[in-house]
Amino acid sequence: MDLIRKQRFFEVDALRGIAIILMVIFHFIFTIDYLGIHEFDMHSGLLLVIGRSAAILFLFLVGVSLTLSYSRAKISSDGTQGQFIHYLKRGAGIFGWGLVITVVTATFLERGTIYFGILHLIGVSIILAYPLLRFREKNLHLGLSFLFAGVIMRGAYANYPWLLFLGVKPYGFYSLDYVPLIPWFGVVLLGVFTGNSLYPDYRRNFHMCDCGENTVVRALVYMGKKSLLIYLVHQPVIVGLLYLFSSIVAR
Repeated sequence: MDLIRKQRFFEVDALRGIAIILMVIFHFIFTIDYLGIHEFDMHSGLLLVIGRSAAILFLFLVGVSLTLSYSRAKISSDGTQGQFIHYLKRGAGIFGWGLVITVVTATFLERGTIYFGILHLIGVSIILAYPLLRFREKNLHLGLSFLFAGVIMRGAYANYPWLLFLGVKPYGFYSLDYVPLIPWFGVVLLGVFTGNSLYPDYRRNFHMCDCGENTVVRALVYMGKKSLLIYLVHQPVIVGLLYLFSSIVAR
């Protein structure tokens, strides 16, 4: 049982590492544009694909990882007893970091405060997904329903901000990072469906190359394991480096 608890599927961490690389690339270019160093079109073309791919991959892997931790607990000696408290604490912790980002952006930015970004969504999703982790096809149907609802609600606006977390925006709303439950929770649920399909009872049901010790893969796995830390520190590092570079060039 101890071996099962320590076992990780390197491909999941490696994919998360790829997502973090895409995110850093996107935020680096976005910051150059935001600071007026050079103008980029962030809303179309390759840059839009990079940004959306990072978000989709992150959220999809949240769902996969939830099923892995749930199935690992289910076959361990402790079972799933007390697991909801674990998910509640984990989700609340990540949502708390989202609130920190809300405070920081509200304090230091003139506009674009992040009220419900990707960390807020991940925190809430971890808690909301818990009752669904034992299901497979139900998550496929629910996930697709959330995505379809997102298409319908794309132009949904209101005179108040209270439904912002659902995807109903107040008029004139602008945020640097806005990831509402509709449709994005659907991506998490599709990850739950995939995790339960590919890793039932905490075992792969597909063939995987024996490449976990490859240098590149190991680097991706490391970044995947440290994804939350990288997410929290990368933006201040990018801003600091760009300001340093700009001051050197200006001399």
